[in-house]
Amino acid sequence: MAAFIERMGLLVLACVSLLVSGSLAVDRGNFKTCDQSAFCKRQRALKAGQSPYRALLDTLELSDSRVTLQLINDNNKVRLLLELYRLQGNMTRVKINELKPLRPRFEVPDVLVSDPPTEPMSLLSQDDNGVVLSLGVQRQQRLIVSARPFRLDIVEGPEVLMSLNSRGLLAFEHLRMRKDTQANPEGGEAKEDADGEEQQVEAKETVEEGVKEEEMDGMWEETFKSHTDGKPNGPTSISLDFSLPGVEHVYGIPEHADTLKLKTTDGGDPYRLYNLDVFQYELFNPMALYGAVPVMLAHSTARTMGLFWLNAAETWVDISSNTAGKTVFGKMLDYVQGASETPQTDVRWISESGIIDVFIMLGPTPSDVFTQYASLTGTQSFPPIAALAYHQCRWNYNDQEDVQAVDKGFDEHDIPYDFIWLDIEHADGKRYFTWDPHKFPTPKDMLQGIMDKRRKMVAIVDPHIKIDSNYKIHNEIRAQNFYVKNKDGGDYEGWCWPGSAGYPDFTNPQMRAWWASMFAYDQYEGSMENLYTWNDMNEPSVFNGPEVTMHKDAKHGDWEHRDVHNLYGFYVQMATADGLIRRSGGVERPFVLTRAFFAGSQRYGAVWTGDNAAEWDHLKISIPMCLSLGLVGISLCGADVGGFFKTPSAELLVRWYQTGAYQPFFRAHAHLDTPRREPWLFGPENTALIREAVRQRYALLPYWYQQFYQAYRTGQPVMRPLWVEYPKDTATFTMDDQFLIGKDLLVHPVTEEGSRGVTAYLPGHGEVWYDVHTFQKHNGAQSLYIPVTMSSIPVFQRGGSIIPKKLRVRRSSSCMENDPYTLIVALNPQRTAEGELYIDDGHTFSFDTKKEFIHRSLTFANNVLSTRNLCPESQLSSPSWIEKVIILGASNPKGVNLKTDGKVTPLDYEFDASMSVLTLRKPGVNVGADWTVELL
Repeated sequence: MAAFIERMGLLVLACVSLLVSGSLAVDRGNFKTCDQSAFCKRQRALKAGQSPYRALLDTLELSDSRVTLQLINDNNKVRLLLELYRLQGNMTRVKINELKPLRPRFEVPDVLVSDPPTEPMSLLSQDDNGVVLSLGVQRQQRLIVSARPFRLDIVEGPEVLMSLNSRGLLAFEHLRMRKDTQANPEGGEAKEDADGEEQQVEAKETVEEGVKEEEMDGMWEETFKSHTDGKPNGPTSISLDFSLPGVEHVYGIPEHADTLKLKTTDGGDPYRLYNLDVFQYELFNPMALYGAVPVMLAHSTARTMGLFWLNAAETWVDISSNTAGKTVFGKMLDYVQGASETPQTDVRWISESGIIDVFIMLGPTPSDVFTQYASLTGTQSFPPIAALAYHQCRWNYNDQEDVQAVDKGFDEHDIPYDFIWLDIEHADGKRYFTWDPHKFPTPKDMLQGIMDKRRKMVAIVDPHIKIDSNYKIHNEIRAQNFYVKNKDGGDYEGWCWPGSAGYPDFTNPQMRAWWASMFAYDQYEGSMENLYTWNDMNEPSVFNGPEVTMHKDAKHGDWEHRDVHNLYGFYVQMATADGLIRRSGGVERPFVLTRAFFAGSQRYGAVWTGDNAAEWDHLKISIPMCLSLGLVGISLCGADVGGFFKTPSAELLVRWYQTGAYQPFFRAHAHLDTPRREPWLFGPENTALIREAVRQRYALLPYWYQQFYQAYRTGQPVMRPLWVEYPKDTATFTMDDQFLIGKDLLVHPVTEEGSRGVTAYLPGHGEVWYDVHTFQKHNGAQSLYIPVTMSSIPVFQRGGSIIPKKLRVRRSSSCMENDPYTLIVALNPQRTAEGELYIDDGHTFSFDTKKEFIHRSLTFANNVLSTRNLCPESQLSSPSWIEKVIILGASNPKGVNLKTDGKVTPLDYEFDASMSVLTLRKPGVNVGADWTVELL
């Protein structure tokens, strides 16, 4: 029997390998549409209209921190409990649960960084029709609760900001007893205490008293292809609609391979949020991908708001708009004819289980919404600076000699890199935390060799564990009963890369702690401090499971997998990051890349866009995919440079390097069956182009690092759409072929084959932008045609900014640590500029625990460039100094003086009158010192 199972496993893996090498696109038949997902089909069959829910105003209770109110479904008499919270920072939380469920319904833990602090609400008025609550005198915000039918409106002054259940699509499938059995459903044993008994009885009576409800297909059992989902708890889905008056543009809810602005879903499937291993995904559709962040942003010229739907079950999001499909001419015609219809976007969220728990972030600015969301789920982890440099990866580098040869190749071709990566073939038979004894017999020697060059390595550690009695990791997980269980209580088993595999239950904190302990140097044999981790396949991927993932009726303690599915990858990355921190005694910052993610994953590391293809459209889609992630807190995002599947042309590969060099996570990666594509394999001319792109990335590392420090401190995205900084400029609202890094660099990559020019939009009335390569000045608020060659990467620096760079070429970021800085001062029309300089050791938590950092402001005004310490209590000495200052948009001075330590020293300078560029050479001042430079 064991031999038969092994043969079957090899057959499954052979089929997967054949699919990987031979298929051209995703097999849609492997993944459900809404019509094939029973709960989505049921919920979508409900049409907008009169809601059956009514608010029972006599049950209203108001305390300092919350309002509670019962709702009743007049069709079946089931009661719900509504909880309303006013949260600090201009947010409102709405929770809806069954008043007396047969058993507890799942509420998402661990995603919120803390219990959100509340503000008091007050009752302004109440009558038979509803209740008016004050949400804060300062903003004149009110929450109006209408009783029949139930509806919530959030109002500011005379303006309705948002309405809930205005279309009557609140639907809450209550837990119930199955009609064909007298016993409680599985897992629904009555509690032993009197309250529990009363709860069970009352819930049963409530259902029996109500209108007899129709039993529909898929409520208690559902089959997709050959997989049957037994549903011992029956139907449990929930739905709620939100109306956004004045809004035409909504964004977010990643991950989807689609445009930045979300499309309406009328006539098609809703956007799906369900973490799945989607092989070679299609573009421009709402299919689910590897991660799910249930956060949507709504933006108009008047306001930015956000919705955070805290639910980890399979979720579908419908979007409709009363202006969808109207052309610009049609909208103008409406205006001329005096049409009074206000633009409105309606959004409906549908989840399979859990409760309704939604955070309404009321902005009003984009920055406010980022701050609000960060206060709930945390900010982007502050990566080691090396993680922001270049990463070289493929599936797989064959052995230690191959790693050594690739490492040597970068030096021979004078291309810097920081990380080399090992995929699944490095391990002994796909047993993670091990090394293939033939291919990687002395991993510490290999790691020491790259450490000697101040470089690092990433090795993959996936969460499927080979079932093998000779494998320590498997034996310990089984011994401690840490595996996910199947519906019958045995260890859940599925097929993945190693063959038959078990899946650790990462929802269990004890399991996570044990997993973290496995990264200790004495547990993970062959590991060293320059080895970091990559978590792949953590949706989780189950090759022989429904939709290539885990069965929904698998068990995580008391909960079904359907309740927690989208949290699995979040927990895997959490435990791995914790392990990397713990192995260093809490000193070193971790770096962990994950494929699956959820809200809050930003706290634990990086994300990439998964298994893309070497196609021009995949290069283009990397921009809106990473922009969407940044909007919901995950800034450390990138796409596989060159495309994972297929083989890029030399032109596509060069353009992808040029694009990736200006995206947050910069890693080349390729499939096992593709030809090798190290940067020097496409001829000297293309090698030179790639080298230049990579060097541009390294020169800007001080700016990238500073942006990630700000993201860590404030929650603002690093790579951001133009509308974030220009929220009233409607021309920017749908742009997703260009982007900002911070607020001061604008990038318009070349993503069209054979392109001879691009048209970049430079925003900002009265602003100026400078080409970073030529220093040519351009006015803002214009579309600028830019002729391009293969060496062109259109990038512009905003007038009014100061950007630090390091221009000396080194083999890695660590080798640049003490190098001098060049400051690029780009003057605005008012002849001022400002920026910052942030420096720490680049890899430990000492910036936080010991305040060991330098953080200084840089200001140019009245012909004086000065610096000021932004954090006097910080302490760090650095040998780095200011090597050069380049002032763009300058006039020719009569002289330049440096003032430091009470001394005045004249500086050498050059002035290019044709470009109005002033270059100050070797001020020679320390980066941590106070100094001024005066133009005479």
